[in-house]
Amino acid sequence: MFSLSELAPLNQHQSQSKLLKPWWEVFMDYLVVLMLMTSVLACTEQLSRDRVVCVPPTDIPLNISPNLQPTARGRRTHLVYQQYVYISQVCYHEALPLCSRFFPYMALLQSLVLVASGSFWLHFPHTSSRIEQFLAILAKCCESPWTSQALSNAARQENIQERKDEERRPHQFLPSSYSSSPSVTRTSPRQVISLDKSDGEQARALFERVRKFRSHCESSSVIYKVYLAQTIFKLLMGTLIVSYTIPLLSSFSFSHTCHPEEQLLVGYATFECIHVLSSLLRKLLVAYLTLLGLYGLLNFYTLCWILHRSALIYSFHSLKDLCSLRDVPDLRNDLAFLIHMLDQYDPLLAQRLSVFLSPVSESRLLEESLERRWGEEKLHAMTAVDADGCSRLQLVALPRLPPALFTLSQLQVLKLELITDARFTAQVANMTSLRELHLYHCTAAVDPSALAVLQERLEVLHLTFTHASEIPSWVFSLRSLHELHLSGRLSSEGGVGRSWALGSLRQLRHLRVLVIRGMLQRIPGELYEVAGSLVRLEVYNEGTRLLVLTGLKRVVDLTELHLQDCQLERLPSALLALTNLHTLNLQHNNLRTLEELLSLAHLRRLSCLRLAYNRVLALPASVGVLRGLELLDLSNNQLQSLPPALFTLRCLRRLLLAGNLLEELPADVKALKLLSELDLSGNRLESLPAELFSNCLELRTLNVAHNSLSVLPRGIAALSQLCRLDLRSNSLEELPAELGCCSGLPGGGLLVENWLFLSLFASMLIWFSTF
Repeated sequence: MFSLSELAPLNQHQSQSKLLKPWWEVFMDYLVVLMLMTSVLACTEQLSRDRVVCVPPTDIPLNISPNLQPTARGRRTHLVYQQYVYISQVCYHEALPLCSRFFPYMALLQSLVLVASGSFWLHFPHTSSRIEQFLAILAKCCESPWTSQALSNAARQENIQERKDEERRPHQFLPSSYSSSPSVTRTSPRQVISLDKSDGEQARALFERVRKFRSHCESSSVIYKVYLAQTIFKLLMGTLIVSYTIPLLSSFSFSHTCHPEEQLLVGYATFECIHVLSSLLRKLLVAYLTLLGLYGLLNFYTLCWILHRSALIYSFHSLKDLCSLRDVPDLRNDLAFLIHMLDQYDPLLAQRLSVFLSPVSESRLLEESLERRWGEEKLHAMTAVDADGCSRLQLVALPRLPPALFTLSQLQVLKLELITDARFTAQVANMTSLRELHLYHCTAAVDPSALAVLQERLEVLHLTFTHASEIPSWVFSLRSLHELHLSGRLSSEGGVGRSWALGSLRQLRHLRVLVIRGMLQRIPGELYEVAGSLVRLEVYNEGTRLLVLTGLKRVVDLTELHLQDCQLERLPSALLALTNLHTLNLQHNNLRTLEELLSLAHLRRLSCLRLAYNRVLALPASVGVLRGLELLDLSNNQLQSLPPALFTLRCLRRLLLAGNLLEELPADVKALKLLSELDLSGNRLESLPAELFSNCLELRTLNVAHNSLSVLPRGIAALSQLCRLDLRSNSLEELPAELGCCSGLPGGGLLVENWLFLSLFASMLIWFSTF
């Protein structure tokens, strides 16, 4: 059984690599060691005791001198000791077969080759780095406190599920001891101590490390191929050794006949020799072949296991019995092969590694971390109150929503940004004050029970996205929604007819405001589905030309229309159908002519017209038909003069003409008696008509900065309600002391150069001293 204490010394590669050796690899290692010991023993014996003993045969030698007379008894050989030594050495090399002389060395060499090939896959450069990284990750997974906690949770949930299954069975099938035992039905799951901050951070880092290693390891199968090639090589090597070694058994003989060529030296042509170690070497060879045969059978078994097992795919079948780990993904390629090898050593190791392969386990870790780091007290401290008196909370770059968020019952505005896995659960019902939701590049999922709550409570929704496909489908079912703000690319490829990529708005029955910041090519015809409730439409098109605007004809109840940065060159004819229009904003377009203003005469409710940041060269006399106009913004155009018809707009209260080419302001401006704001900054004015100060007595804001004014009329004293006057960047040499009569200017209402302000202060002292 595997324990953490076994993994404690796993700092060395040699001790770690045994985890990847199944039982047959261990047996093969033992067999190779035995073969190596056998070959070493044979070499030792051969080097120390191997020799042959030779004597002449019983017949008469060939070259006996007749003068020699036999003097000794027994068999006469007429040889001295040195001749025996010499002939033994000669016959050892000439009479003995090669296998008898070199078998120990061949066996030793073969054993060393088998030893090297047995662990080649662990040391090959292209595989060793992955194996070392895998073993290091495995050690971290086994040491992590989150592993034990996750497995405990899984086992506990499995027990709970089993009890529920038992309770569902008919009562008569239950044992009496089970039905009467209160400990079975009343036992509550044991609470698990949560991880501290450092353990949680290490576990999250380990999840990321496992994810990267899995992606890297599943991209190829180099370990599998090297191990397969190694197994085939060992099998072929063993087969080859056995095939040429078995016939050599007959060569190991005790007696040999030697015919040395040195007859003149020894006097005999033939010797009878015996090989001292022949019997021992034969037994060692039989033992060696037996071990080699077992080694080959184990390699054959290994090859069959690899091919039959589908080692490039691993499924956690045994782990999927645990209800919390059913989502453990199937592994492929090298990672699957390594898990197969690990599983043969100890299945519990694969189980511990699976904790960091399970998305459910990672989700639980993130939930626990979020609950610890983003508690209710911290969220309350982050909540702020905006200018409208609404409580707001913004969460940025979290992995998911913290559970404590759903306890904020007083929160009214929630902003979520860059949250990859945001999910609204049934607990959103506790957020009784939530009315506005912002999702910035945040794909949020909503449970069915939570959707029912949002459909009843949510009134304002802001969505920022990259592509329309990122918009959640539940957005278009929020029947209580009043405002919808969409920011992102809504147009799709394929031309004008396919440029609207949202879909039906039919369920948004109470939608009153729709704001689109994207790149539309046409006004979507789907707007007719909310035509009965929509009163304000804003389109900010980011420089994309809006080609088709016929969809506006169906939204007849619009009171505000904003078409900005749409590259419009003329006033759209579709505006004629919008008889209830109060505000028309066409800023940041390419309007050059306003001849179509005459067609807007029947828009009797139009009170605000913004045409700033266009290229209008002249304001036509037809502007006089807009009798109800209260605000006219023509800033940053190319106007050089103003037509008299402009000053027939008796209801005009705000006239904005900044950033044009005006050289004079007509005296007819006196007709605008209700005028409260006049912006003439950034023009070429050299003087202001005195009628402006004597008739426009309601004027509260006057901006004439960045002009060429050389004098300011003293009649400005008549503007008693003037509270803001901007005279910067002009050619004024002094200011009239009558400015002191404008009681609203003190306190920062007068914007002018410092030296002019000081001269005004001096002239006012002189002026007041005359009274």
